[in-house]
Amino acid sequence: MIAWLIALPVLAVIFPVTRRLARRRGHAALRLIIATDALLFGGALALLMVALNGGVARAASSTAAESGTNSAALIGAAIAVAGASIGASIAVAYTGAAALAAMSERPELFGRAMVIVGLAEGIAIYGLVVAVLLLGKA
Repeated sequence: MIAWLIALPVLAVIFPVTRRLARRRGHAALRLIIATDALLFGGALALLMVALNGGVARAASSTAAESGTNSAALIGAAIAVAGASIGASIAVAYTGAAALAAMSERPELFGRAMVIVGLAEGIAIYGLVVAVLLLGKA
């Protein structure tokens, strides 16, 4: 799990650099991007092998198994809350704008519009429930 936390910032740096190179150079950048993709694929394959072999070693030590499971549950809960919150914010932005547009023409639609915006906000609550369930199993 730690390997992914180290690799993700590296990937976040590599992507904009290759994109900028693709804009400046033509075919040479394409070759560089293909080489970078091959390198990233090899790295992902190596991380997969480490993760698969690390599970056997982690099962031998109860302390390492507990901390690994707990950290995975914490990361999963964080991803659930973050993804649901981002999704809810996008949904509320679009439904809220549409609700305001509809209410400017027909003010009696206020109740219906707020229900729809509230349903969009419910997505964030679903993510919170998933996070609580994940933390409860850890």
